[in-house]
Amino acid sequence: MGKKVATVITKLFEDVEFTSPKEELEKAGHEVVTIGFNAGETVEGKKGKASVTIDKSIDDVSPEDFDALLIPGGFSPDQLRKDERFLNFTRSFSNNKKPIFSICHGPQLLINAEVVKGKDITSVSQVAIDLKNAGANFHDKEVVIDDSGLISSRTPDDLPAFNEAMVNALQ
Repeated sequence: MGKKVATVITKLFEDVEFTSPKEELEKAGHEVVTIGFNAGETVEGKKGKASVTIDKSIDDVSPEDFDALLIPGGFSPDQLRKDERFLNFTRSFSNNKKPIFSICHGPQLLINAEVVKGKDITSVSQVAIDLKNAGANFHDKEVVIDDSGLISSRTPDDLPAFNEAMVNALQ
């Protein structure tokens, strides 16, 4: 039975860090639901290669309705992390030990949600110091899997391993 994966996303996300995981998750039989500021809004990727119509507003969803959380990178996580609704949504996945999939700049949202302390994680290099300062155990590897269910990767180059780890986690 397929799982339901919440994807928090807004404008200037890293195009392939959304499209590639979405494609692989759907190929494995899972449903990917995009969650943003406003349902029906179309947001563009920072490279202009992908656009996404937001399925649900953050005001209309509950973490209990989803099995996992995907946080694509780009400038999207930086915009989402200043909104308490997205922080609370993210915290709920962490507090309930539901899988969280984060790539590139995705951990910026996790840092502001204060859910990385003591966890093994990776990210794009420029976010590493922020993770360390937030108490995370940073590892410069293509995929890092924490016991809590947090799966992270660094950049689009890591997508094959990241996608495989996500699909395996949902089996």
